Parts: sequence; C-alpha cells; structure tokens
Amino acid sequence: MAADTFASAGENLRINGDRLWESIHAIAEIGPGIAGGSNRQTVTDEDAEGRALFQKWCEDAGLTMGVDQMGTMFMTRPGTDPDALPVYVGSHLDTQPTGGRYDGVLGVLAGLEIARTLNDLDIKTKHPIVVTNWTNEEGTRFAPAMMASGVFAKQFTQDWAYAKEDADGKTFGDELARIGWKGEEEVGARQMHAFLELHIEQGPILEAEGVDIGVVTHGQGLRWIECTVIGKESHTGSTPMPMRKNAGRGLAQITELVHTIAMDNAPNAVGAIGKIDVHPNSRNIIPGKVVFTIDFRSHEINRLNAMVARFEDEAPNLCAALDVELSHEIVGQFDPPEFDKKLVQSIREAAERLGYSHKDIVSGAGHDACWVNKVAPSAMVMCPCVDGLSHNEAEEISKEWSTAGAEVLFHAVVEAAEIVG
Repeated sequence: MAADTFASAGENLRINGDRLWESIHAIAEIGPGIAGGSNRQTVTDEDAEGRALFQKWCEDAGLTMGVDQMGTMFMTRPGTDPDALPVYVGSHLDTQPTGGRYDGVLGVLAGLEIARTLNDLDIKTKHPIVVTNWTNEEGTRFAPAMMASGVFAKQFTQDWAYAKEDADGKTFGDELARIGWKGEEEVGARQMHAFLELHIEQGPILEAEGVDIGVVTHGQGLRWIECTVIGKESHTGSTPMPMRKNAGRGLAQITELVHTIAMDNAPNAVGAIGKIDVHPNSRNIIPGKVVFTIDFRSHEINRLNAMVARFEDEAPNLCAALDVELSHEIVGQFDPPEFDKKLVQSIREAAERLGYSHKDIVSGAGHDACWVNKVAPSAMVMCPCVDGLSHNEAEEISKEWSTAGAEVLFHAVVEAAEIVG
C-alpha cells in the first residue's frame, strides 16, 4: 500500500486493546512473583512454560514457529511475496527475579496482537511478519543482558554464551537443552527487512510530561566494569585502625568516584555501582575482598569512553592510598546505537496519524533492538510506566498506555510490511 493510501486508512487500523491486556495478565500467571509481579528467569521451568503458552497463542493465530540454537522463538505470519524479507517485531518474555508484568512481555504480545488484528481484518502484507521472543534479554541469571540477540548480531560467540554459568554453576547451554528449547536453526542466519520493538520506558519522562509515545532515536551505550578490591581479613575488634587493609573502604571510595564522574557528565550520562559481593561478609571481620560492578551509560560514545578512562585513571590511586589492591575488567559493553531514521520517522507519523502525543527520547536501558540494529534497520516505540519504575514487582502501566504503544507499533510494522490490496 502506498504511503498516502496507508495514511488515509490509518485511523481505522486499531488493535484490540482488551485482548492484548488480557494476554499480558494471563502469561503473568506463569512464574508469578511474591508481590504481584513475575519471576520467569531465563531458561527455567517457568520460562519453558511461558514459551509454550506463547507458542500455542501464535499457532492459534496461524503463525509457524522456528527456534534457533540460542532458543529464540520466531513466529511467522506469511507474506504474499516469497522473496520479500520479513519484518520482525518483538522483545522478550524472561524477567528479573522480582520483575514486573510488562517489561519485555508487552513488546512480544503486542507483536502477537498485530498478527491477530491482521487476521481479524483479513489484511495481507507483502513482507512476512515474524513475532520474536529473544532469549535471555535480562541477563539476570546468566550475564550479560541481551545475550541471544548479541549472538544473533555476532557480538558474542555461541560457545561463549553456552558456557556462561549461573550462581549455582549451571551453564546456559545445558539449561537451555534441559528445558527443551534449544533449537536447530543457525543463530544469525535470518535476514531482516526491519526490526521493531515496543517497550515500557523504564524511566519517568513520558509520564511526568504527559506524553503518550516515546519515539526512540538512540539507545545508551554502556560499559559494565567488574572490580575486585583485595585487602586483608582481620578481626574488627583487635586490629588497630592504622594497620587495617579494608577492602570495604575501596568500595566506598570508588562508589563516590563513580557518582562524581556521572554527575560531571550529567544530564547525558549516568553511572552507579550495582551488584556487590563482600567477603567473608561477617559482622566482626574486616572485609578482605569486595567484588562489584560499575554501570556507566551514555548515548554519546566519546563521553562514555571518557568516563571509563577517568575511572581507570583515578580509581587505582584511591585504592593504593588505602593499601588495598584493585583489579578490573569490562564484562559487558555496547556502543550507543542510532536507530534507523526512516523507521523512526514512520513511528512519529503513526503517532500523529492516531492522535497520540509523542516526543523523541533516548532509551536509558539496553534492549534487543540495540544489538539487532547492527545487522538490520531497527527502531523502538516506548510507552509510559508509573513513576518510571521497572525491574520491580510494583511496575505498572495502564491499559490505555499499552494500547497506544501497540497501535503505533502496529502502524509502523504494517507500513514496513506493506499492505497488499
């Protein structure tokens, strides 16, 4: 369908917001959290059960399934042109241990709702549409995040991903096989006409400004730096203060350094220390070892690299002054992506066509689209979330927000896939 014809028909092309909302809450019953959210961590039994339900829904809608060797699910609605590359749409179904109901899930089920709506309206598209569930986007059980899309985009090797271990020493590859979702398809063999992803903002901007739709122009790049500070374990009561080698003080001073670096680069960068393991973690022993991870992010590559360089310059001196040793390595990284300008513009136009307010934003979190963008034209749509809260069981959005986001996604996907007739 020509762009002008699509635009004239556009206001009548609407998804079933009630059906989408019901699907979101139905899958949340699998792997429920303890406070109303979800605990469906990657390649667990709960993940397998959620995948099976998603498969059933897709097959009921006439989609056919492919699964690659990283477990990513590709559910295809055929197009009329056998030579046309597919338009991919989706996100992830895995969650944090205490995750919300919408992070990732909204994007996958909105893709399914697009297929359902096209069926309802008896609309055919030139390009196939493939609804996608990427494996291990969260990276909470097996680091790093966006693992399967990273292998798809050739940023990680498959063997390296298979060998990653969780806290119990179980490997990703073994667990993927155990739950029965290790497919046969070569990872990254698929070619894409485009990839689009809907996601909750996971930040406060859209809600605070009363904006319906976030048009994502860039993603933030990130550097995860794992640090180890080595001191000397000794008794807290009998070791004189001047003779202590307290690894905890190294953590404390680096925490302040990271905060200072981020503040000096605000508002275009952020930084914090997240995961912390203190050894031996006893109330009456001075810490002899602390392992922690720094998370620096910016959508400006030069700024991001400068932040890391400043840390590497100043942190060793802070630790040396405390007579403790510091070692560090980058354990996760990607450069800031700039999304496809044509797709971004189609999202803006879709929001305007549908009567939704919108603004350009930068994604503060990493998403599968950030990796896929390296191998195919990609773009993202965002909807608000209450108080910007995410990775928390209290994560909340409204049905109206999910409907608006899915409708804008629907228009962008269908425009890329080209209506026939």
